[in-house]
Amino acid sequence: MKIAIINGPNLNLLGKREPEVYGSTSFEDYFKTLESKYSNINFSYFQSNVEGELINYLHEIGFTYDAIVLNAGAYTHTSIAIADAIAAITTPVIEVHISNTHKREDFRKHSFLSPVCQGVILGFGLKSYDLAIASILE
Repeated sequence: MKIAIINGPNLNLLGKREPEVYGSTSFEDYFKTLESKYSNINFSYFQSNVEGELINYLHEIGFTYDAIVLNAGAYTHTSIAIADAIAAITTPVIEVHISNTHKREDFRKHSFLSPVCQGVILGFGLKSYDLAIASILE
């Protein structure tokens, strides 16, 4: 099984950025934990702060992977283009967020991506990714 994890803007700063919101673990360290826990899954990981690069990667893998776990960061609340890319591909996408976006600023309560994703998991810290993967395996 092939699962891609895609992170959007500023998620390259996990472990350093606002640890009270996002925790103190880098995503690279957490990714190693996921690979170890799910050793039967062929994971790929991609992170970009650039909207077009995220779209290009969705197009590149969106017809050949079994699933995509996507944390589009702030693009969740602004990018119709990423929503269109998700709608255009056949690989199911699960939207994840580390924080509970509904407890944050009002603009974070709306997602352009949710309507075109298979599901949404938010508010469980980095475990949100693990929960998404577990849901894919069920």
